[in-house]
Amino acid sequence: MPNLPLSPRFQHSHNQPSGPSLKVGCGEWGFRNLPMERHFEIAAEFGFQELEFGIGGGQLGRLSEQPSPGEIADFRALAATWGISTPGCCIENDFTLSDTALHAAQVTKAIAQSRAAALCGARQVRFFAGFTPLAEMSEPIWSQLLSALTECDAELEKLGLTMAIETHGAIQFQKDGSAIHLPTPTTDRTGLARLLAELPERIGFNYDPGNIRAADPADTRHAVDLLAGRITYCHLKDWVRCGEGWLAVAVGDARGGIDFKALLPETNYHGTFLIEYEPLADTREGIARSLAHLEGRGFTLTF
Repeated sequence: MPNLPLSPRFQHSHNQPSGPSLKVGCGEWGFRNLPMERHFEIAAEFGFQELEFGIGGGQLGRLSEQPSPGEIADFRALAATWGISTPGCCIENDFTLSDTALHAAQVTKAIAQSRAAALCGARQVRFFAGFTPLAEMSEPIWSQLLSALTECDAELEKLGLTMAIETHGAIQFQKDGSAIHLPTPTTDRTGLARLLAELPERIGFNYDPGNIRAADPADTRHAVDLLAGRITYCHLKDWVRCGEGWLAVAVGDARGGIDFKALLPETNYHGTFLIEYEPLADTREGIARSLAHLEGRGFTLTF
C-alpha cells in the first residue's frame, strides 16, 4: 500500500483516546470532479479505512452508468492497493417521476447499478426516494414510490445488500450558487413517518441531518426522534444561509448550526459516520475542519 504520513494532529487523535468513540469514514460527493484514484489517495492521507463511492450521474469521480467488468476490476484493485474498504455505494435515482416509462427506466437502472455495486464490494446502496416536492406528491406518486423502493429492496436482499434512503430535499440552485431545499418525503416529518410505517423494516435510512436542517429549519430535532433505530448509514455536513438559499459547509462551520455533540448519540447508530464535505475548492481543508470540530466536541475518532 502506498505510504502517506498522517498529519501530527491525526497521529495524536489515533493514539490519545479521550471521549466517546466515533467511527468516521470518507464520503464521496466532494470528490466528484476528481479521478477515482485521488479519492483513495486523499482518504489514505487522513487514515480513513472506509471510503464511499458512486455509480452513475455523469460525474468524473464516479464509475460509469453501467460499469464494465474491466472498470469494476480496476476499482477493486484500487481498493486492494490502498487497503481501504468500500462498503457504501451511492446511485442516482428518482422514484417520484410522473411519466410511467421514465419511472420504469429508473427502477431498472437502480437494480442494475445495485448489481454492479455488489460486484464492486459494496454491502449497502444509498438510494434517493425522489425530488418531487412534498406539496406535489399525489397519492398515485406515493404508491409508485413505495412500490419501487420495496421492489428494489427485494432485489438487493438477493444480492446480500441493504438499502439506505437518503434524507434529501428538492434542490433549486440560485444565481449566487446557493441552494433552496424544498421539503420532500425524506426531509418532512409527516413524509418520513409514512415511509417508516409503510416500507419493509429492513430498509434503512441514510441520515443526513444537514439536509433536513436546510429543508426544515424549524425542526430542531432534525428528525432524529423519528429515525433513530432505522439509521443504517450517515452523512455528516452542515449548511449556512446565503441569500434565500444555503451553502454546504464542513461539520462545525455553521454558527448556530447543528449541535453534533448532542445529536449523534441520539441516532442510535453505531456504524461509520461519513464526512461529506461538498465544496470542491478546499476538499482536504474541509475534511480536516470537520474532523477537528468533532474532536473538539469531545469525540474520540476511530478510522
